[in-house]
Amino acid sequence: MFTIAGIQFTHILDFMIMMPLGPQLIRVLQIDTHQFGLLLSSYTLTAAASSLLAATYIDRFDRRKLMLTLYALFIIATLCCGLAPNYTALLIARALAGAFGGILGALVQTMVADVIPFERRGKAMGTVMTAFSMSTVAGVPLGLLLASTFTDLGWRAPFFFIVLLASTFWLIGYKLLPHLTAHLQNKRVGNVFQQLFAVAKEPSHLTAFAFIALIMMAGFTVIPYIPIYLTSNVGMTESFITVIYLCGGAATFFTSQLIGRMSDKHGKLKMFRWVALASFIPLLITTHLFPVAWWLVLINSTLFFILVPGRMVPGMAMVSAVPAAQVRGTFMSLVSSVQMLSSGLATLVAGLIITRTPSGQIDHYDTVGYIAVACGVLTIWIAQHLRVAGTAIKVADKP
Repeated sequence: MFTIAGIQFTHILDFMIMMPLGPQLIRVLQIDTHQFGLLLSSYTLTAAASSLLAATYIDRFDRRKLMLTLYALFIIATLCCGLAPNYTALLIARALAGAFGGILGALVQTMVADVIPFERRGKAMGTVMTAFSMSTVAGVPLGLLLASTFTDLGWRAPFFFIVLLASTFWLIGYKLLPHLTAHLQNKRVGNVFQQLFAVAKEPSHLTAFAFIALIMMAGFTVIPYIPIYLTSNVGMTESFITVIYLCGGAATFFTSQLIGRMSDKHGKLKMFRWVALASFIPLLITTHLFPVAWWLVLINSTLFFILVPGRMVPGMAMVSAVPAAQVRGTFMSLVSSVQMLSSGLATLVAGLIITRTPSGQIDHYDTVGYIAVACGVLTIWIAQHLRVAGTAIKVADKP
């Protein structure tokens, strides 16, 4: 569990670490903000596309061999980022890193579901989710620290660091990851595209896709614009944003595991309802916030980090129980693609709603908050219709 959590950590860190490098990359590579935005979006777009492509082959190989192969390719792509001589080469390398990183995320969740029984899967998903917390804590300050410490390397230093760290986890994975081949014993009918369509059109799978899409919409309509809103409307400094990410990420490192254990003890659906309902409070406060004391902003933002991503722990535990074992990799790849696409759509929709006033403040952010809560309410309703593969028993009815 900690090995695949480490793999998850490195590929998420690879995405997070780009954000604080913006000013350096713009200056050194002589690019504009639009081109830097392409560096960020190229990662998520290729991750969504590769997850969709992976659905055609992910269930045809031993999970261990596929994981180690894709992780090695991810390491090579990240090394190419550090060695990139110009903007075009860096853009291509970022796209490749996203392509392999997107598949790794789906494969990690698939292996958890293959190995860990449903009754203990909440705790397991909580452990894997700590990778998100750690990357949030480390990504922004680590990127700045490495770039400023190793001045000769500059913006390249964070990528070389990730290569070294990921290579270590690859060696650990080579020693510890088990062969997972049970899903290969069931022969599948038709070509890969017919099999992909069969998995995608399954009614219970469509319910899970809608559930995941709405969870992402309920978060990513708000999350990308928090730093801009806090600096423009609430009066926080840019350096304080780093403190917010540090405190929020550190808190979720512990709470995601707690939410996982409570999901196993009290039931995944019940825990999802509690966390989802509680998340509406910091969501609405964040999107309606006005200039207040910094410590009030910090308390609310920490609760936001705990509760809004915290829904994913019981949520993913329930979703992982929906497909049959022999198509779980295909299903989780499609889930990963849905996650990427819906998060991008959420950001786009919010961007169309939000406007800037002549004074530079953000307007209509409250409307985005209402949309996020509405999507959250729908996830609570859809969650009770998720079902375990091969049975008529709801996921919610499992202990």
